[in-house]
Amino acid sequence: MSRFDHYFQMDVDDIMEYALEKTEDIDWDHSSMVVIVPEEHGNLNYVYLVKDARGHSIFIKQAGTETRISKDMKPSTDRNRLESEIMMLEEKLAPGMVTHIYFYDTVMCACGMEDCSDFSVMRDAMLRHEIFPDFADEISTFLVDTLLLSSDVVMDHKEKKKLVKQFISPDLCDITEKLVLMEPYDDLNHRNHVYTPNSEFVKKELYSDEQLHLEVAKLKFRFMTNAQALIHGDLHTGSIFIRRDSMKAFDSEFGTYAPMGYDIGNVVANLIFAYDNGLAADEDEFCNWTLDTIEKVIDLFVEKFSRKFDEAVTEPMAKVKGFKEWYLADILKDTAGYTGTELHRRTVGMANVTDVTRIKDEDKRLLAERINILAGKDYIMNQESFASGVDFTAAVRRAEKEARKTL
Repeated sequence: MSRFDHYFQMDVDDIMEYALEKTEDIDWDHSSMVVIVPEEHGNLNYVYLVKDARGHSIFIKQAGTETRISKDMKPSTDRNRLESEIMMLEEKLAPGMVTHIYFYDTVMCACGMEDCSDFSVMRDAMLRHEIFPDFADEISTFLVDTLLLSSDVVMDHKEKKKLVKQFISPDLCDITEKLVLMEPYDDLNHRNHVYTPNSEFVKKELYSDEQLHLEVAKLKFRFMTNAQALIHGDLHTGSIFIRRDSMKAFDSEFGTYAPMGYDIGNVVANLIFAYDNGLAADEDEFCNWTLDTIEKVIDLFVEKFSRKFDEAVTEPMAKVKGFKEWYLADILKDTAGYTGTELHRRTVGMANVTDVTRIKDEDKRLLAERINILAGKDYIMNQESFASGVDFTAAVRRAEKEARKTL
């Protein structure tokens, strides 16, 4: 009888035994096996790397009964099952672009994932101001293939509705609905992390702007009610492994059926965070690359989506003249709105980004935060104005110009 037949929070001493039990097909060299705890492994779960001298390796990820970022947040441990099944489906939709899941265990609420140590976590690479010329092409393909192919435009509607039921996590959706789509605008639960020198600016631009609140309320309800496609749900640069020749998405536990623009907006916003950091370090080449990449992500998404739509559409009413153009314009509108909410929540909300918090010079950090706040407002308040990549980068340039005037 296995001691892993009931749930408990594993630690380093348990992981090696667990890995051996769950990966009997791997010819481990027991004498050289080690367990390594990565320095950073997200805000929610517990992650361990098991490896040996023969070159075998696997990541074990376990969901705890409370999040690592806050003991007050206790999402269901079923999130590990949810994440594993979503990643397995994403791998089918976008082969080679998602970390492979070897197994998942609904008792221990853990899974075994591909070791991508030959990749960098994209946020870490961006903090080193590394440039990845192929990223826009790769991420736009991933977005089109995972989003469009999991939507009603392509899928049998009954099968799609089964997936909506399968991939719903009320606890994790609640986190998104509060931490992303509410609290950055009212600090209702007093969990926001506001940079003290910027507190008055935050009050003026975010907490006191009722028109902004109205538009965010609309975005929140679109997220809650528009089960458009299977989204990754947390597609930031900390959830992407990257190297010069490829990328792999991981950490899909916030995945659910929601507006496509949520994922696309997350990608755009996190490229803006990288721009902030490059700007503070006077890395002009890197900054130019981030803005160029934003433009390409949007424009390549539009191009590939349009082509794939024509190839894969099955819904007769989606073939009506003009529908595709309306549908795509609506996605871009959502993309702008959710770019804005991601910029705001990562600047003043509970989970800030190191791209900004590692900027040591006060004036440079204030500039970065105000770019994010002002650009975010532009995206949210003028959602229908964003139809191309140039539109998205123009908002960053406008925000930077205006932010400099406030310092």
